[in-house]
Amino acid sequence: MVELRAFTLADAGVIVSWISGPAELLTWAGPGFTWPLDDPQLAAYVVEPGRRTWTGIGPDGRLVGHASLRLAADGRSARLGRVLIAPEARGQGYGAALLTQVLKFAFAQPGLERVELGVFTHNSNAVRLYEGLGFRVDQVLPDVERVDGESWSALQMSLARADWAAGVA
Repeated sequence: MVELRAFTLADAGVIVSWISGPAELLTWAGPGFTWPLDDPQLAAYVVEPGRRTWTGIGPDGRLVGHASLRLAADGRSARLGRVLIAPEARGQGYGAALLTQVLKFAFAQPGLERVELGVFTHNSNAVRLYEGLGFRVDQVLPDVERVDGESWSALQMSLARADWAAGVA
């Protein structure tokens, strides 16, 4: 349902159009980018050592999502991040399909035992998506960001290779 292809700067304009403001940028990418998101920030992002970035392509050829995976130097873990689904594609299964492909790639890496991620607690759709894929909460980090006078907390979640294998078998 979703094909992964390497993210390129040619995809950047579409991805940026899915982000409407600084709070949405922070929800998507954490504090790693600044508003307004621009080509120089994305150009640096796509060449980060150890990071793979993908664009998700739907069955009709439209861009439906984006995700990245940063492998740890020791190869035993990876960090899933910057998962974003096109607004018009949300709620249609593209998120699960995109992440299933990314997780297949991750767990095909020899020695990789765990995939980790961080998600803000108010991003309940994303939390449900990750839980549905087998991720479990390892830690709650209260008040990690302050946005428009409101405190945001985050969850650190992980998926072990054994749990992934049990879920897809």
